[in-house]
Amino acid sequence: MSDSKLFNQDREPAGGEPPIDGRRRLLTGAGALAASGWMAGVAGGWLLKPEFAHAAGPIKMGIATDITGAIAPSGNANWQVAQFAVEQINKGGGILGRPIELFLEDTASDPKIAVGNVRKLIQDRKVDVVLGGITSAMRQAIKDPIVNRGKTLYIYPQLYEGQECTKGLFNTGPTPAQQCDELIPYLIKTLGKKRFALPSANYVWPQLLNKYARKVIEANGGTVVFEEYYPMDQAEYSATIGKIRDGKVDCVFNTIIPPGLQPFVKQLYESGFQKNGGVVSCVYYDENLLNYHPAVEMEGLVSCLDYFQAVDDPFSKKLQEDYAKKFPNTKYLFTAGSASTGMYRGVKFYEAAVKATKGDLSRDAVAAALDSAKLAEGPGGGAEMVPGKMHCKMNMYIAVCKVAAGKTRYEIVKKSTMVDPKEC
Repeated sequence: MSDSKLFNQDREPAGGEPPIDGRRRLLTGAGALAASGWMAGVAGGWLLKPEFAHAAGPIKMGIATDITGAIAPSGNANWQVAQFAVEQINKGGGILGRPIELFLEDTASDPKIAVGNVRKLIQDRKVDVVLGGITSAMRQAIKDPIVNRGKTLYIYPQLYEGQECTKGLFNTGPTPAQQCDELIPYLIKTLGKKRFALPSANYVWPQLLNKYARKVIEANGGTVVFEEYYPMDQAEYSATIGKIRDGKVDCVFNTIIPPGLQPFVKQLYESGFQKNGGVVSCVYYDENLLNYHPAVEMEGLVSCLDYFQAVDDPFSKKLQEDYAKKFPNTKYLFTAGSASTGMYRGVKFYEAAVKATKGDLSRDAVAAALDSAKLAEGPGGGAEMVPGKMHCKMNMYIAVCKVAAGKTRYEIVKKSTMVDPKEC
């Protein structure tokens, strides 16, 4: 059966019955997708067809991201950025004349659901490449059906804990070295904060990130007062807040994620931590994440990412303008920590690699070309793959959240150029 017969623009995706909250979010996501030109699949999933054809057929690109569930604010930004980047390429004539056709599957913020949906991209849609995944737990769950069993190229766009060196898997987001080596010396030497608490969600990203962060903290004269891990859905943090107070912590290096994130930040703020001179730092906080909380809770937060909307180079500013025209009034912003910059970078790296292979879409050929791919421009600046390492150099920025008239914005305080990922 052809792809066009598997998709119907007028129906909502089929599939298992999600929880009530998931259903509501799904309808919201479905409405946004349909309004953006996507067709819903008969058996689930979405298709975005290009406006022109080629005798050799389209290049098939799969996007696996969280349209529903706790991570949906980031996941919805992901598919929008993927669509934005692909439509830019298609408007320019595609890749060597061939258009890109996009297939989208909801990973639903649930690795168990995600595995089955991602298999559809490989087995049914027969995509040439898959991009997506937000959390590291998600990446670990879906990489086997993509890379090992599916023998398909996988590009992971999110900042993460490092140590992912699987053949056929390329990483286009920042690593601990790119973030911590810049951020932690700033917190200690510039802001004077030396007593750190590391409250964390209990999964692989915080565990390995904290291991690296601890080394950098101690190497720069700081102390880790405590490091704790909590269930992702924990809602009560009074004991943690007490340890922060009693331990005279002056910097909370937070790696708690939703849904436990909002109650932690609220309780920390209500304890007076920031009012009494404490600093909160979180390396995944971009402009999308600021929307998880009241503005007052975010003031003074320090983050380190490969891009902030305050970056004012001409290419980045034009990207934001064009994205706003494509998705007017969207609440899913083009940012860094939501893997949006990594998604854009991944799509463009793939384009460059296919051009280098002269149109050979086989995984081995494209992977070999990706290994030394370079981008002269991108959000926050250019990027280049480190040969043999499956990670890329990129510019990094430290920024502080400011609040004015009840609205948040980031102010960049430091830029580091083409920082090495130090991986693999």
